[in-house]
Amino acid sequence: MKKQKQPYVTMKGTKDGLTLHLDDTCSYEDLIAELDEKLTINENEDSDGPLVSVHLKIGNRYLTPKQEEELRALIRAKKNLVVESIDSNVMTKEEALKWKQKTEIVSVAKIVRSGQVLHVHGDLLLIGDVNPGGTVIAGGNIFILGALRGIAHAGCYGNKEAVIAASIMKPTQLRISDVMNRAPDYKTEERNEMECAYIDDTGQIVVDRLQLLTHLRPNLRGERRL
Repeated sequence: MKKQKQPYVTMKGTKDGLTLHLDDTCSYEDLIAELDEKLTINENEDSDGPLVSVHLKIGNRYLTPKQEEELRALIRAKKNLVVESIDSNVMTKEEALKWKQKTEIVSVAKIVRSGQVLHVHGDLLLIGDVNPGGTVIAGGNIFILGALRGIAHAGCYGNKEAVIAASIMKPTQLRISDVMNRAPDYKTEERNEMECAYIDDTGQIVVDRLQLLTHLRPNLRGERRL
């Protein structure tokens, strides 16, 4: 007995519209042919009905811009269907490079002097000091193995979960995302333990002992390893 092949296209109606799971192992031509056939069979005769959002799940298949437009055009040609999203596990080289920039830890060994600005897209690990008038900026977290006496801006692209840590925390200004705070004025002497700054539940920047960081930001242990 001939074994029936698995369908390349699986359709499922949801409250958000129509979800199409497209096989990522068959040829693109076979996929398009079956998709056209199934959409034609299930085509709504009422052309005046409401638009139905279609969500495509394409798994590990990479679509060229031309193939993506062909898929969208095929679905648009059916009555009342419009592609709302295309969800893929595959990213382009450009997307991968951007993701790497945002998630990597950049290690720099130097002193950031007055008037200098050090800017990285991901996390910054600075082995050295930030002198008064110097500035360090990061899209992610900032870790300083040295003295922070200048300006530090973490989460500069909007990440409010970012933190700033330093061996000596004596900044002229701290900034996390769009929240800004000047240096705490209660410190009269340098302390020997590292400290960290973060945004608390009230939306304010707080400076506290570094040991609290593992409880405040548990993801740092699993996602960032120094």
